[in-house]
Amino acid sequence: MERRPTIYDVAQAAGVAASTVSRAFARPGRVNAETAAKVFAAAQVLGYRSASLPGLTTTRTSTIALVVTDITNPFYGDIIRGAHEAAGELGYTVLLSHTQEDAQLEREWTERELQGVDGVLLTSSRMSDSAIRMMAKQKPVVVLNRRLPEVPNILIDNARGVRRAVEHLTELGHDSVTYVAGPESSWTDGTRWQAMREAAYELDIRLRRVGPCANPTLQAGFARARDIAEQQATAVIAYNDVVAIGVLKGLFRLGLRVPEDVSVIGFDNTLLAEITEPELTTVAAPLHAMGATGVRNLVGMIGGAVSSREPVVMPVKLVVRRSTAQRSRNRTSPALGTTNVPPSASAATSMESRST
Repeated sequence: MERRPTIYDVAQAAGVAASTVSRAFARPGRVNAETAAKVFAAAQVLGYRSASLPGLTTTRTSTIALVVTDITNPFYGDIIRGAHEAAGELGYTVLLSHTQEDAQLEREWTERELQGVDGVLLTSSRMSDSAIRMMAKQKPVVVLNRRLPEVPNILIDNARGVRRAVEHLTELGHDSVTYVAGPESSWTDGTRWQAMREAAYELDIRLRRVGPCANPTLQAGFARARDIAEQQATAVIAYNDVVAIGVLKGLFRLGLRVPEDVSVIGFDNTLLAEITEPELTTVAAPLHAMGATGVRNLVGMIGGAVSSREPVVMPVKLVVRRSTAQRSRNRTSPALGTTNVPPSASAATSMESRST
C-alpha cells in the first residue's frame, strides 16, 4: 500500500520545521501568512489532509464569527441585532464571542473559531494591527470601529460627532470641556480625543481630560466624578453613554446637579440614554445598520467579492436631551468645600475607591 504523507513530509516539502507545520494546522493566526501559504500548498501537492487545516478546507459552514469586546455594553446590542438579522436573510448563522476588553483573550478565542467559520466580523477590536492582518490572510475579515487600511472596515464618523458635541456646548456658553477617556487600547478613543483637540483649538475653548477608563463601565464613570468636580468643570463629554451615566450618578452623589451645574454628553445613543434622569444628550450612530452592513460585506467577500480598502463611514447626529443646558456663571464646587455635600457623598468616595 502507498504510504500516506505525514506532517514531516509536509515540513520537508515546505522547507520549515514540523512544529511550524503543526502550528499552521492548529492555529493559523500564529504563523506568518507567507509561511502558512507555503505549508498549505505543500500539503495540497502531497495529498495531506487535516481537519484542522483551514487553508485546504473548501466546504463552507455558512457560519460567521461576530466578536465583541464587552457583551454587557448596550452599544453592542444594536450591532448584534443588525448582524444577526442580515446573516439570517443571507442564510448564515452567527457565532457570538465576548472577549472582556482583553486583547490576548480576543486573539486566542478568534483563532480557535477560524476553523469553523467562513469569515470574521470584529467590533472595536483590541488586538494589534499585525494580529488582525494575519487573520485576514486566513479568512475574510471585516472590522467595525477600527481603521486598518489593509482590512475592510466600517467606521462611525467620530470627527463629525465630536465636533457637533463641542459646538453644542460652546453654543450654551461653556468655555471649557472635560473628556472622560475610554480604554487606552481603543482606536475609537484615540480618534475622538484627537478630534476633540482639533475642535477645541478651532473654537478657542479649554480642553481637559480624565481617565482613561480601562473598562468603560458605569462604575468607571462614577469613579471619575470627583476628578470632574475638582476641576470645577461645567461641561463633560464621555467616551460612551454608559460612562456618561456613571458620571451623572457620581456628580449627583457629590451634590452637583446635571445640567444646572454640569452639562454631560455621551456617545452611541443607546437605550439607557433615554431612561436615565435626566435623559442624556448623546451622539447617535446607526449601530443596527453598521452590524447589518458589516455582515453583508463579509458574506460578499466569502463569495469572492473584492472589497474596497476605503472605509465605509456611517453618519452621526447629535441628539439633544436634558443633560445639557446653558452654563451657570455662579456654580461652586463641593469637592473644594464650597458647597454642602449630602451624606451620600461619603458613599460615592467609597464606591470610587472600589471602582478604580
